Amino acid sequence: MLDVCLLGTGGMMPLPYRWLTSLMARFNGSSILIDCGEGTQIAIKEKGWSFKPIDVVCFTHYHADHISGLPGLLLTMGNAERTEPLTLIGPKGLERVVTALRTIAPELPFEIRYMEINGPEQIFEMNGYRLRAFRVNHNVTCYGYTLEIDRKGKFQVEKAKEQQIPVQLWSRLQKGEMLEAGGRIFTPDMVLGEPRKGIKLAYCTDTRPTKSITEHAAGADLFICEGMYGEPGKEAKAQEYKHMTFKEAAKLAKDAKVKELWLTHYSPSLVRPEEYMDEVRKIFPNASAGKDGRTVELDFEED
Repeated sequence: MLDVCLLGTGGMMPLPYRWLTSLMARFNGSSILIDCGEGTQIAIKEKGWSFKPIDVVCFTHYHADHISGLPGLLLTMGNAERTEPLTLIGPKGLERVVTALRTIAPELPFEIRYMEINGPEQIFEMNGYRLRAFRVNHNVTCYGYTLEIDRKGKFQVEKAKEQQIPVQLWSRLQKGEMLEAGGRIFTPDMVLGEPRKGIKLAYCTDTRPTKSITEHAAGADLFICEGMYGEPGKEAKAQEYKHMTFKEAAKLAKDAKVKELWLTHYSPSLVRPEEYMDEVRKIFPNASAGKDGRTVELDFEED
């Protein structure tokens, strides 16, 4: 099961009723944060979640509204006597940018590990999930992310019996181990059926619509996508500043055949995004305007 919380939904500047865009996901005892704008710590506190399990922080790009909350978060982690390493992932220049921000957070009791994204796409395997970064189209280098959790095939008792695999090896094979016993090699594929559908989360913000978004969000259980502008007549502005309108995000969701769309990263002038959702749902019915603190549990489909 993957817990997902849209901590904040604002773009450019935090507002009294809207924190800057940030996403937190929890899986199997670890937490991942995507973007860390001003107010992220307060959003986490308001949600009642913990800073302690955060072991990965990803950045889409290095505009202030996506990273300016990092120094404070690092200090909070340090003051809580964290000793476990923290992994940071982001576009080229990650260590340089973070080092500059750490002028106000110079001493920490834990190691920071930097993983820069190289090229149009990169995969990171960690903590039981697969994180994929993919290039999008903003006025600085910017990436979207997908988080995928695979699911093994069902254990096939009849297959195990037919091949005379000792019962005491079954559970270890089911967990994915390769074993040797009685002069024979046993592999998980000998007892498992075809892999089953896993869980997929897609997230992108600060971009024009791109083919890379459609390809990487394809089939996602949840697609969280920028909707900077919902009002009519903002198309030219979206193109000029390389952002997206609600309708453009809905079109991406439709083309990618995702299950559900949440909009985020609203312009400060967009006070009530819900007012523009009727037109969005004409394009993609299962769409909603994301709200600060909105949470969902993504689980494996029942067999």
